[in-house]
Amino acid sequence: MRGWTLSKIVWVTDRGFSSERNRRCLRQSDHAYIVGEKLRSGSPEVKAALSRQGCYGEVAGNMRVKEVRICDTERFVICHNPEAAERDQHIREQLVSQLTTLIEDTDQLSDFKRGELRGKIADKPGLNRYLRTTPAGKLRIDTAKIKTEENLDGKYLLRCSDPDLSAEDIALGYKQLLEVERGWRDMKQIIDLRPVYHRLEERIRAHVVLCRLALLLIRIIEITTGATWTTVRRELDRLHLGTFTGPTGLFRQVTTLTKPETDLLAKLGIPAPKQIIALEPAPR
Repeated sequence: MRGWTLSKIVWVTDRGFSSERNRRCLRQSDHAYIVGEKLRSGSPEVKAALSRQGCYGEVAGNMRVKEVRICDTERFVICHNPEAAERDQHIREQLVSQLTTLIEDTDQLSDFKRGELRGKIADKPGLNRYLRTTPAGKLRIDTAKIKTEENLDGKYLLRCSDPDLSAEDIALGYKQLLEVERGWRDMKQIIDLRPVYHRLEERIRAHVVLCRLALLLIRIIEITTGATWTTVRRELDRLHLGTFTGPTGLFRQVTTLTKPETDLLAKLGIPAPKQIIALEPAPR
């Protein structure tokens, strides 16, 4: 922080860092935080936030936000992603359907066999979430749990200590954390940052710097073209240079550009390659 001359920082952390002790640490020296909350934690704050009424405001095409007031020292923002809500609903319907098939006709089983099946389902958190056992030991679908989960579809809760940030900035600030995590995944997987086979410190540093530059180029390409790096790479990988030889000599020719390739190169400001790269007559 001294090296960057930063006077104030807003820390952004995920749900695994949301303990009261960690939040207190992040508030030292007048800093602030944006922390993801576990919706299924059952904490009083989460219950209070979800029970508050109010209208959502549109932030982006796939995000809506609603700030709810619970206490004077912290702010709570509920974020809702309609696309994620549809995905959550679809996954839940698949799990409930699978669970229904598993417990169908189990009333006819012995207590031992039913208990054995109950133990197998308990090892599958997705299925076990929607299962309940009656006082008589019968297996049933937990409709109350399904209704509770429906209320969480596509939602996540943020806790913020900064009094000046807007609800939109809080949501977008947390979204940047996802982009940072995505960057690390890309550096480790797409750019193949690891393993680093260098021994000398300066070579290790150079390796990481080159990976950071590669990630920067990927992000510039994605922002400029409006397409993912996977899509851009797949299209441009189809561009090849062929070498052809014959009695009269040799020539090198680029494959004919497709419309997607032409559009990508134009958006990136890269001149289209000449179709004929080289002509070399046969030696006499």
